[in-house]
Amino acid sequence: MNIQEIIAKKRDKRKLSKEEIDFFIEEYTKGTIADYQASALIMAIYLNGMEEEETTNLTLAMANSGDILDLSALGTVVDKHSTGGVGDKVTLILAPIIASLGVPVAKMSGRGLGYTGGTIDKLESIPRYQTNLPEEEFIANVKKIGISLIGQTRNLAPADKKIYALRDATSTTESIPLIASSIMSKKIAAGANKIVLDVTYGSGAFMKTKERAQELANTMMRIGKLAGRETVAVITPMEEPLGRNVGNSLEVVEAVEALKGNIAEDVKEVVLALGSNMLKLAGKGDNLEENKQKMLENIQNGKAYAKLKELVANQGGDVSYLEDTDKFKKAKYEMPVVFEEEDVRKREKIEYSNNRESINNIDMNSKENSVKAQENDMDIKQRTIKRLPAEEIGKLSVFLGAGRMKKEDEIEPEVGITFYKKVGDKVEKGDTLAVIHANNEEKGKEAVERLKKIYEIN
Repeated sequence: MNIQEIIAKKRDKRKLSKEEIDFFIEEYTKGTIADYQASALIMAIYLNGMEEEETTNLTLAMANSGDILDLSALGTVVDKHSTGGVGDKVTLILAPIIASLGVPVAKMSGRGLGYTGGTIDKLESIPRYQTNLPEEEFIANVKKIGISLIGQTRNLAPADKKIYALRDATSTTESIPLIASSIMSKKIAAGANKIVLDVTYGSGAFMKTKERAQELANTMMRIGKLAGRETVAVITPMEEPLGRNVGNSLEVVEAVEALKGNIAEDVKEVVLALGSNMLKLAGKGDNLEENKQKMLENIQNGKAYAKLKELVANQGGDVSYLEDTDKFKKAKYEMPVVFEEEDVRKREKIEYSNNRESINNIDMNSKENSVKAQENDMDIKQRTIKRLPAEEIGKLSVFLGAGRMKKEDEIEPEVGITFYKKVGDKVEKGDTLAVIHANNEEKGKEAVERLKKIYEIN
């Protein structure tokens, strides 16, 4: 068996055997298969796809390329994974709620890369919070207080780390077999018995359409079943940023407020949808609506917020920052983005001019009446936010320093964007649409102008 034959087989759209997939993963992880050979195979998979059995075998091979965490001592552990988004602080809110309801939460999360944020970056904006713990301490923490959130251990699915880097460098990220095997290999290696997937779609997601998101969800659920992990997927939109804040410490503050009962409706919807399914998989109730009520009760009675504080204290974090979120370091500059209407009027004047030119086949009185009506409409038309594309917001937050384009990039925890107006909101001249939090004045000013153009208002 050799890698050239395996590449040629997939190039020719033929099915790879389990032995061939295992050989590739084992030898590539050891370094005996070169990056350029692995890239060729990954591109062949990207172009020609994989059958269900192939994708499952690839997933299991990657999961078994490193450590498999044993969480059996914790009983039933339900893990949650999101396929990515902008302003996604769901884990910070959801995990304490679920733990407060008696379900063990043993979660390894990742860092942000590109325009999507990472849970670990957000947690590390809490002073002294420890995200790098030995596996033994991680499990001991869950036994002690029912929850632990840490970064991924070094030897968890190492084959996936190498392949992901290749996919990123060769523009082969948007492949359902490769995305599904990457996500599920890490979930299987992380040791959870059951898995709830938040599969996002839209501007700020890998999958741009709901149909593609459903296809990815179906693939991952089939992998979970074949791997002996009960898996449920929830499809959620990521057309605009989730919640009111984008940026690491800003999102922690929003999560604290949510656990105190002040939760944005779009965040609430996602949290309840995922959490109700987690409770069901954990055997805490089959009725999803009743499960949602249990979650809301533990927000209202303060138990969920108390669990977050317990988590942070147990992992060395300064709980006083949760008790008084004004203690979080502020960006040097806070710059409002104000709706001035000029850009909208310029566009409308062009449309109006074009319309006026087209009114040539009616009598003069009718023509003048039509023109006056359009002029009046321009003055009295109520403005509505039509789009706030999440991908563009994510890129803007990276520009400010809230994210990283390369793994070695430094994060500025305090920078980001706070939104006061989102899709569907009415706006008038002088309204504040958002606030830019920046440490560099010139970057902040540029971000203000860019955000004005990102908002689509009619």
